[in-house]
Amino acid sequence: MLVLTLVLAAIGFGLLVAALATGSVLWAWGCILICLFGAATLLVSALSTRKPESDSVPPGRHARHD
Repeated sequence: MLVLTLVLAAIGFGLLVAALATGSVLWAWGCILICLFGAATLLVSALSTRKPESDSVPPGRHARHD
């Protein structure tokens, strides 16, 4: 998914350059849409690879009992 995000960022940058070179708002909106889709892809990827939190104590640490 990271590769997809990088490709979308490159496409978005290309659309931004095209928008600046031509002065077209249509290219700028295309850049915004591609960048939003890339950000959503990155967020989904980050949330899916996150390790679940567990109640166990990490190695080398002692559980504190009060």
